[in-house]
Amino acid sequence: MKIIITGTTGYVGEGIMLSCLDNPEVEKVLSVSRRPCGHVHPKLEEYIVPDFMNLEAGDSKLQGYDAVFFIAGISSVGLKEEQYVGISHDIPLHFADVVGPKENMTFVYLSGAGNYKNTRQMWVRIKKSTEDALVAMPFKGAYNFRPAIMWRYKGQKRIQKMQYAFWAMYPFFKLIGMWNRMSEVADAMIAVSKNGYHKAAIECRDITELAKLQK
Repeated sequence: MKIIITGTTGYVGEGIMLSCLDNPEVEKVLSVSRRPCGHVHPKLEEYIVPDFMNLEAGDSKLQGYDAVFFIAGISSVGLKEEQYVGISHDIPLHFADVVGPKENMTFVYLSGAGNYKNTRQMWVRIKKSTEDALVAMPFKGAYNFRPAIMWRYKGQKRIQKMQYAFWAMYPFFKLIGMWNRMSEVADAMIAVSKNGYHKAAIECRDITELAKLQK
């Protein structure tokens, strides 16, 4: 498989990238980010893009891949709604517009765990709108991953302080089914890209089951 991954300078994107690079089924990873990811690997290529909204349809560097794992994103904390819409809705949809050919690609969007029936929450409304728009696009498949707590992958450098607090509560999150290893998330993304899945919204327990199919 040849995979495009965005957000590789963040905690989740870096972990997904490293896991994919170690996977023998992955032939090539293209990291698309605003700055270098800080890793070197024979399978890894980088495309530095200061502003994703300036990407144009037909960009030759974004064509001919099997899947996109769109991990780039940001917390809604401290942002006005219009700012969050620009980052979590406009950018991923524009990126989905410019990659292709869509009929040969799977688009995986990193959303987030939450109560998607509660549309009063600003971030939920915007994420759900993005999810729905992606599923409506003519990709071979589009899947919205909603993980919660993710355990780091070996070799990660970009670990935020809050992750240590989450890891300390690992037994609790695992008990309630809100925890996955980063390698599980990557394996699940590869699994849906290869074989599809019976629903577009991929929750924590779906990630666990999909990852088992890759073993």
